[in-house]
Amino acid sequence: MLLAKPAITQTDDALGMSRHQEDNPLIWPLMSLLRTSVQSWKIHHLAAELQQRGLLSQLDENPEKDLFKRNFLLMNALYELQDMLLPQQWLQVQSMEIKLFRLVPADAKLLQLHDQSLRDYYQDWRNYDTCANVVKEMLASFWHSYQQYIGAVPERLAYLEALQIMDLNRDASERDIRRQWRKLALRWHPDRPDGDAAKFREVCEAWQVLRGN
Repeated sequence: MLLAKPAITQTDDALGMSRHQEDNPLIWPLMSLLRTSVQSWKIHHLAAELQQRGLLSQLDENPEKDLFKRNFLLMNALYELQDMLLPQQWLQVQSMEIKLFRLVPADAKLLQLHDQSLRDYYQDWRNYDTCANVVKEMLASFWHSYQQYIGAVPERLAYLEALQIMDLNRDASERDIRRQWRKLALRWHPDRPDGDAAKFREVCEAWQVLRGN
């Protein structure tokens, strides 16, 4: 069960991160879990599975805050993934029934509108109850764990080589890089039809190089 939403105590100017530019790295292992299982998941079962794989660690010494932050990260990733998979697939996002469907329901847009307030809440990093730098460091740590999990070694790539892998020009903006990363990661994810683990790993390495420059 999700905990009650804490009030936002920081100002917009102090945070500047309502839509953080870092991708949530839990998106990709979640997609693997959802695609390889025909059953529906509960949010705490997903958390336990990611913890077992070493991809989700303790986030706060206070047990209640730790539970809230863990659920926040998972719901943020699930709503991001739901948007990314449309219109090819439908990801049902409910805390006690999370499931990936091959067919998109005819009323998918209405279902998203029905959840809009909850979606907006979990996609707004100000509600994570911390500062922008902490969020950035946390996501960077998660990315490091995920790279190790899939065997990616971004240090081996030079910046220009990373641009070439991502099929980007030298003047690509941060938005261009992020959009292309999501496109290629979704295309080559090993749990997608015609996915390729080696190419996904290479794209992941390139993304890590480009996002740090």
